[in-house]
Amino acid sequence: MISIGILTSHAGTTAQAVIDACRDSRISGSVSVVISNNGSAEVLKRAAARGIPFRHLSRKTHPDPEELDETVRATLQQHDTDIVLLAGYLRKIGPRTLAAFDGRIINVHPALLPRFGGQGMYGRAVHEAVIEAGVRVSGASVHLVTANYDEGPVLARREVPVDPDDDVDSLEAKVRSAERGLLVDLLGALSRDELALPGGPAADRSLAARSPGSRGTGVAQAGGIASGPPA
Repeated sequence: MISIGILTSHAGTTAQAVIDACRDSRISGSVSVVISNNGSAEVLKRAAARGIPFRHLSRKTHPDPEELDETVRATLQQHDTDIVLLAGYLRKIGPRTLAAFDGRIINVHPALLPRFGGQGMYGRAVHEAVIEAGVRVSGASVHLVTANYDEGPVLARREVPVDPDDDVDSLEAKVRSAERGLLVDLLGALSRDELALPGGPAADRSLAARSPGSRGTGVAQAGGIASGPPA
């Protein structure tokens, strides 16, 4: 069983997918707390409807960045969080939270990292860049969070085709679906100890097999879910 803390900024459709997957046992675990930097975010209503603890923590509630970081860290730890999921969270994680959950914070990104990542690359901006670049394949990536935007090791990817008639809206819809499926599969595997994050409770357990893409990432991988970054 794993306990998942979710940080998100808007509607929380990805968070809802994780909540639902915990409820129907595709993920062996539960969502411990939902944190949003947006006090009017729909995700807070989603959490309340499921009886999940939630908090609005932002520059409005905590103008001092260090105090905000400390409160986020403390909130996650107070709810016995094992893994922190950033799902459309539009704020950089502070150093205290990073240190407390080193190797246990994951982010879902709407492109195949390392391409189309970095500061300012989120939401529709990513899909616009993909279409402008003329690539024929995009997708979703889940990666470990480090101090720099989108630079942590890629844990898993899922590809979607970019069709000639795709626009930003249609590509975004395809990638969002891929994000949710990929994330649920990855968290499910983590919850069943089929793979382990570097800082996770099963990090010291050895698996019988590791995929070639796991080398150098510090991530135990199984079941064909995860792969390294694209060539």
